[in-house]
Amino acid sequence: MKFLVSSSALLKQISSINGVISTNPMVPILENFLFEIQDGLLTITASDLQTSMITEIDVESSENGSIAVPARILMDTLKNLPEQPVTFSIDEETYSIEISSDNGRYKLAGENATDFPKVQEVENPDTVDISADVLATAINHTIYATSNDELRPAMGGVYVKFDETNTTFVATDGNRLIRYRRVDVASDSGTGIIIPRKALSLLKNSLPAENVNVAVEFNMSNAYFKFNNIKLICRLVDERFPDYENVIPAENNIKLTINRQEFMSSLRRISIYANKTTHQVRLKINGSELQIFAEDLDFSNEASEIMACDHQGDDIEIGFNAKFLIEMLNNLDSKEVSIDMSAPNKAGLLFPSDMDENEDILLLVMPVMLNNYV
Repeated sequence: MKFLVSSSALLKQISSINGVISTNPMVPILENFLFEIQDGLLTITASDLQTSMITEIDVESSENGSIAVPARILMDTLKNLPEQPVTFSIDEETYSIEISSDNGRYKLAGENATDFPKVQEVENPDTVDISADVLATAINHTIYATSNDELRPAMGGVYVKFDETNTTFVATDGNRLIRYRRVDVASDSGTGIIIPRKALSLLKNSLPAENVNVAVEFNMSNAYFKFNNIKLICRLVDERFPDYENVIPAENNIKLTINRQEFMSSLRRISIYANKTTHQVRLKINGSELQIFAEDLDFSNEASEIMACDHQGDDIEIGFNAKFLIEMLNNLDSKEVSIDMSAPNKAGLLFPSDMDENEDILLLVMPVMLNNYV
């Protein structure tokens, strides 16, 4: 089998799916790309058993066939070649691959394509269309709050609930919770699925800059995303997502409104002096004045700043993890944010001051008890 293709075009396609491949895969053949040629169309697949990505590129070939190609050595070769046509010659009996270019010849050992695992099918799926912009925004707002705790696999992904009037994306790690809702995306399936963090990260990195349509198919086991010439199929997290609505405080009679950028900058400075384990900062609200304070008793470090703010309700002193607050504020783009609170031992709710009419976002952060300073 032989085919001719542009080196840069091929590199672009395999780079878009290379992130799927694990450093130490469970099955050695998953260190390879699966190349399949049918009528001049090269289909390239990468997989880690849980997630698979597929892309396609036109090539010059009069033959059909398939081969598993070592991913790392192919990537490194193409990265170091200038743009030029390259010819792949494959011995289907020995699985030997020879790449010919203007610079020289490179020979590597492939593997039998039949040993490459079959990509999961999405049977009897529900379907919904989401624009690439909306999907990227939803992922960016939620993925950073997923958990790395292997003992709580349900929190290792983003929960997506499709309803007739909206779609809700939720992520939590037990210390913070993000709920992002879109009213311009809806499905009458009423289904809730948990999409793994790795699949969403790969999806986010491969979504195009232009606002194309992303076709989504899903059942209770797998989800399928298709846009341009990219397909991503992932196995869903088979766990029950926590009842997050019960965690959100219903009554919050204290409201702080403050400039987002100035607040985030102050937190970054103050957090330098916070305890490196708890990252705890104190917010003391008194009238229209906010004092931000941190200390590390182990090293006798402390810092404080005072900011002007808009404040409604009682005065309060409450502790939060500065690292969490900064990350949450950094993932918003509004000029101002509001923090709704009720008591020093209850969660705080963050809201951006301005949002698109089609979206609604709520960010919840659990308090760090102030007696940790004593």
